[in-house]
Order: sequence, then C-alpha cells, then structure tokens
Amino acid sequence: MVRSHRFERPQRRYALLRAADGNYLGTLDGRSFDRLGHADDKSIWERVDGGFRHVLTGFDLGVESAATGVVRVAGTGGAGAGDTFTVERGPATLPSQCLSDFRANGWVCLTAILDAGTVEALERVACTGRWSEHTFDEHTPPLLQDPAVARVAAEPVSLWLARQYLQTDAVRFAHAPSIKVLARDDGRRDVQGWHSDFPYLWGSPAWLGGDRVPAGHAGGPVLGVQRNVCISPFTEIGGATCFRLGSHALGVGPPRDWGIDADYAQPGYRAAHGLPYSGPQAEVIEAPAGSIILYDARTWHRAGVNRTEPRRAAMLQAITPMFILPFKDTSGPYRAFVDSPLAVQLTARERREIDELLVHRIVGPLGSHPIATLEALRGKT
Repeated sequence: MVRSHRFERPQRRYALLRAADGNYLGTLDGRSFDRLGHADDKSIWERVDGGFRHVLTGFDLGVESAATGVVRVAGTGGAGAGDTFTVERGPATLPSQCLSDFRANGWVCLTAILDAGTVEALERVACTGRWSEHTFDEHTPPLLQDPAVARVAAEPVSLWLARQYLQTDAVRFAHAPSIKVLARDDGRRDVQGWHSDFPYLWGSPAWLGGDRVPAGHAGGPVLGVQRNVCISPFTEIGGATCFRLGSHALGVGPPRDWGIDADYAQPGYRAAHGLPYSGPQAEVIEAPAGSIILYDARTWHRAGVNRTEPRRAAMLQAITPMFILPFKDTSGPYRAFVDSPLAVQLTARERREIDELLVHRIVGPLGSHPIATLEALRGKT
C-alpha cells in the first residue's frame, strides 16, 4: 500500500510586495530597504492592521492606500515612501525553513503557492480542470501558449530554494518547461517505470541517455533538482507522482524488480507484467492545485496511475547547475518566446530569469558566449 504525505491548503500565508520591475521589497535590518530579485526571508511580509510587518525584523510598513492587490507605501520609516507595490501570494512557511526541510529530506512542498488566476491559466494550457472540454495542444511549446507558463517558471521562492540546494546561483533549465497530462488509466496502457531524473537518469532507457551519471553518486555536489508544479490537485487515486523519498541519499538507482523505466518503456510491457512496484516503500505527496514540489533529481520516482475521470496535469522543469550539458536544446523555445507578444507581458525580473534559465552560456575572459544551435542567438551576450 502506497504511503501518503498530505498537505492541506494553508489557512494563512505570507505576502510578497512586488515593485513594477518585478523585484521584491525586502530588508535585512529593518532600516535600509532594497529591491530583491529573489524571495528569501528578507522579502517576506505578513499582513497586520494598517499595513505589513516584516517577518525577519518586525518592522511595520504603513500603507497609505490599498486598491485590489496593490498598496502604496506610507511615508513613515523611509521604506520606499510613496512607491506602489503589488501584493503577491507568498509561501505558508518561511523560505529558510523550507530550505532546511529540503536539505534534510531531499524534497519540499510549497503548498498552494500559486494564486487561483495562475492555476486557471495553466489549466487552460493543459486543458484540465475548468478547461477539460478542450484538447491539449501537444505540438506548441507551453511557453508559447500563455504568459503564465513563463511566470511560473520564474516563481521566486522555488527558484531561490533550487539555487540554494544546488549551491550555485548559476542554474539552468535542462529543457524548456513541459506539461504532462495523465488521462484515466484503462488497465492496459503503458505506464512509466521507476527512474531518477536528469542528469542522473538511473533506470531510464538507453535512448534517453539512461544511467548518464554513474551510480554511486551519493556525495559531492548535487547535479539536479526537479520542480513539479501541480496544475491539478495531486492525489494518490488521481495519479500523483510516486516516490521512494530519501532514496537520493543512497547513490544507486531503483532496483530492477521494482520495474524500472528502461523496461516499462517497451511497448506492451505493462500488459505483460502489470504495474511497477506500489508497496509500502512507495510514497505520494498529495497537495492542492498550485503547489510546487521540489526534489533531488536522484530520488527514485515514477508517474502515478490516474484512476479518476478528470485528467491530471503537471508542469515539469529540470534545474541543473550551468556546467551540466542540457537534456534538450532550449534555444529554439527561448527565441520563439522572446519574439512573441507573450514576452512583453512579463516583468523585467521575469524576463531576466527566463533569459538566465534558458540560454546556456560559457562566460570567460572574452565575454559571454551562448551555446546554441540557432544562429540568431550566437551574437547574444
């Protein structure tokens, strides 16, 4: 029987105050304030009567006026006096505590961190939930279907956590953001077997580059973090990702008798052998729509089996240090995105993040040189 870690929708959560350029109002000492391009404890606020209180320092930020989701900072305290900020949904737990949990366990869940409007936009792309009567467009990259995809790709708390866990600010996407949709299982269709994610790929078929990083990599630098965005609610019966949590620390891939992906990728294997291992060592993370699950890429896992009528959707991103060769060329989706009308709908911070995450570069004494198959990118620095 699969074990479940269930996260309920938080009753209270912190707030982020976003400036027009997309950076966040923050402070370390409660006296000098800055606009931060990331969201750690320094940029976390909680609502109080008359304004917002900085969680780290206890500084009270007065608000002169408040429209729907927008505040104008009062002149007291000299903290961005008169500036206007958009109030964004923040995490339910301080980023520092999330990072502590991530490092201790190899995974963390940011529960329902995305707002309802963003979740619906992702549902529209995935053709699930309120948009389930539509047909999912498998041929157009999600990045080109709605600006919400890029906004979620640049989500600041999960990116900060990934960078801290990987111990470098220079991280990249190993592939452009993708969306995976699971329809109701019919008892016969092929399913995914147990594997580890990019760049390790332990248990993956050879045509995917299986066992790309030699097994035994339990120590040393971490080479990958996977970020799964729950577009649909993740439940065990609805096909939530199945994990062997803690397996990242073992330094080996999943055992063959669990049913590895190299075997289950063969057409008809499921019909002949049944489902992969689903015993007591298997676990699922059940979380509301809009949650973001981060986990060490070495963790054994497989796609769940959806036993419900609604389709289950997730947005997937593999995050690696910049020195790892990407899984797929990201220059094409990046170039198409920046040339589309969607790019101008992002803030300056979001555009900067998308550029950083999708353009792989070598930086040296002669400047910054993109690694790309597109000639149009070769002159970009």
